Amino acid sequence: MTRTFDPATSVHTTESGSAGEEAGAARAPAYLVVLFVVYLGLLAWVVLWKLEVPWVGEPGERIVKLMPFVSTAGAGASTPFDVAANLVLFVPFGLYLGLLAPTWRWWKAAGVMAAASLALETGQYVLAVGSTDTTDVIVNTAGGLAGLALVRGTLPRCAAMRLCAVGTLLAVLASAVVVATPVRYGPPEDVRCDPTASVPCLPSDDRGRP
Repeated sequence: MTRTFDPATSVHTTESGSAGEEAGAARAPAYLVVLFVVYLGLLAWVVLWKLEVPWVGEPGERIVKLMPFVSTAGAGASTPFDVAANLVLFVPFGLYLGLLAPTWRWWKAAGVMAAASLALETGQYVLAVGSTDTTDVIVNTAGGLAGLALVRGTLPRCAAMRLCAVGTLLAVLASAVVVATPVRYGPPEDVRCDPTASVPCLPSDDRGRP
């Protein structure tokens, strides 16, 4: 608490230190910022190239799915596995934002996470490396909000920091193991090559990958 004196009234008043506490809470350890950057890099690698060597696809592989969750003429319905994976991928995003920007309103954090998801979907379209799906933006944002709710609700700050650190390091280790093994990613069920494109569809095992 801080005692202040008002010369106009000659009265001493006591102010809460909540502002100082909030400023202290906003100062996150430097290692947390580094881990967040590592997470973002890993997230982009997983979403765009599924832990494969970066590559650029063919124009016929650009799929845009504006109707969420259900099947369309050029793409199948989102599978429960794909929805769950997209949800889980963005939970750490919400945890990190809750720790690094504790004073942000939830809608501001949601806007940042939705923008990040939209940027990744746009990247998939530009590089022709997957389907640009509104389902992913919706589910990614929901996953991020779930992480934000955890760090601002039931999960203590110290526990959230440990969870982010351990989770990110384990994700890096798991990614290294996947890269070192012959296991490779198969396209999800909702990805379909557009047969009406000017460039013919390539065989499923030769879609621009090195």
